[in-house]
Amino acid sequence: MAESSKNNIAKTVKRLREKMGISQEKLARLADVSNNTIINIEAGKQGNPTIETLKKIAKALNAPIEDLIK
Repeated sequence: MAESSKNNIAKTVKRLREKMGISQEKLARLADVSNNTIINIEAGKQGNPTIETLKKIAKALNAPIEDLIK
């Protein structure tokens, strides 16, 4: 995945999570993914999150997946 795509996903996930007023841990629980997954995605360290992971996160954030990957 391109560096700018990772950064966009990282910034968007963090922004939407903070807008909801929830912690990384709570987002991880809501999305049924590990806390480390959320931490790494937000830090831009998640090399290539699967579409399934992104779908879960988008659903937990009440956002269309397109918002995460644009």
